[in-house]
Amino acid sequence: MRIEVLTIFPEMFEALNASILARAREIGAIDIRVTDIRPFSNAKHKNTDDYPFGGGAGMLMTPQPIADAIKHVSPEPYAGKRLYMTPRGKPLNQAMAEMLAKESGLTILCGHYEGVDERVIERYIDLEISIGDYVLTGGELPTMVLIDCVARLKEGVLGCEESAEEDSFSLDGLLEYPQYTRPREFEGMAVPEVLLNGNHAQINAWRREQSLLATLRRRPDLLDKARITNQERAWLLQQPTNPEDSATWQ
Repeated sequence: MRIEVLTIFPEMFEALNASILARAREIGAIDIRVTDIRPFSNAKHKNTDDYPFGGGAGMLMTPQPIADAIKHVSPEPYAGKRLYMTPRGKPLNQAMAEMLAKESGLTILCGHYEGVDERVIERYIDLEISIGDYVLTGGELPTMVLIDCVARLKEGVLGCEESAEEDSFSLDGLLEYPQYTRPREFEGMAVPEVLLNGNHAQINAWRREQSLLATLRRRPDLLDKARITNQERAWLLQQPTNPEDSATWQ
């Protein structure tokens, strides 16, 4: 998968040369190319921002350099998806990441200042994406989050395909169960005995129960869409939730 990133701060993406993303690039699972928008500006001083019509605080990214940059890195006909990271976009979730991982390519626009001229979005953007209900100084960090989320779903990146399949949100829409490794006892806390007996049926049953409980106590809102049985739903209704958690579910 080829991922084109458009930004006015390309140096921020040096972070993509480490860890799992570095491995993904090395094995050819993803090809990340970062393009600076500034050189595409027709302005004398290569500026990419201006005051918004109608007044208001801050500056707005101008359409010309962005449009020319998009056309340069993803000329028509473009088989992939063009994305814009913005707080007003659709929330990024695992289902969206899995959908985007199937695309042949992604072009991701990083906004800055107060955002970008709406005409760029109308003409060139297929999907606006948000990583949460908060505002950052620019789209660079959200873009890195999206790339990480998508890249780990590509074949061969994690080394073990089951790792991605068993993540939170991946299978039944539940949070992941707790996990343990050596030593068997740490600061007076022991690993649950069920994980040590070698009975895989019991281990799977325990993990399922723990996923249900974790979701109930931390993200009860997910249970409405989770794939759980009527028996599991009835069992959950009998379980205590954290007293400080005001969220309710039934």
